[in-house]
Amino acid sequence: MKLVIDYRAEYRYERKVGLSPHVVRLFPRDALQARIVAMNFATNSSGTIHWRHDLFDNVVAHCFYPREEDHLLYTLRAEIAIEARNPFGFLLDSRALQWPAEYTEREHELLATFLALEDGADFPPALRPMPGCEMVGALVAMNQWIHANIAYERREDGDAHAPADTLRLRRGACRDTAVLLAAALRAEGQAARLVSGYLWESASDPAERKADSALHAWTEVFLPGAGWVGLDPSNGVLVDHHYIATAVGLDSADITPVSGLYFGKEVVPGTLTSSLGITRA
Repeated sequence: MKLVIDYRAEYRYERKVGLSPHVVRLFPRDALQARIVAMNFATNSSGTIHWRHDLFDNVVAHCFYPREEDHLLYTLRAEIAIEARNPFGFLLDSRALQWPAEYTEREHELLATFLALEDGADFPPALRPMPGCEMVGALVAMNQWIHANIAYERREDGDAHAPADTLRLRRGACRDTAVLLAAALRAEGQAARLVSGYLWESASDPAERKADSALHAWTEVFLPGAGWVGLDPSNGVLVDHHYIATAVGLDSADITPVSGLYFGKEVVPGTLTSSLGITRA
């Protein structure tokens, strides 16, 4: 099947401001089950776009603005060919059949960045599986515990909350629960990374869908034999073809869809309007 993604975001300021270089991570990553057919991206007419690959091999647009502006506009239209994927359709090496997965010395060396521990979180027993339990069952249980115990809230901007704060507040946006699950996995010696992207027609109950047809964030854990396996704690499901990744990284700053600043001698009020449509071609 083919999908068409139409995204538009516009920042409006009460008066003209200087704009720092902005980094945009809105572009679908080519994968076995998701292939880019066509893509068009635009920003202010005065802006200059430089395309790059970052440390995590994400495609990013670095946008430069030589003059002051009273608005900042981004539009994206992308056509993607999608293949259906069973989220449980992976094979595990014998050393990943039980919790926790055992990494080889080489894997541990290469995954060290994604094994770094977070400080300050006291994880509940539900996020600390018993050694020797079945791997997939442990991951499903952790994912569903966060879904059931951390209330979903929509928060358009701002940094992700620390795992300890999300556990204390018992609520969070998708990036908060993704960070929480990644931290819990790392605390148990499992390599985890964060992912941002698009979610279309979530496979979960329509009455319970979180961030459906929206920018979204989730978690991936590295399992020997299977590679990176996606978990969406906001919806309590494993990731399938309804998830289109745009960026992967170590923390939330690495996957932020748009990051940048405006310059001024004082705070300049502004507004953000955005829209996202994901339709079958």
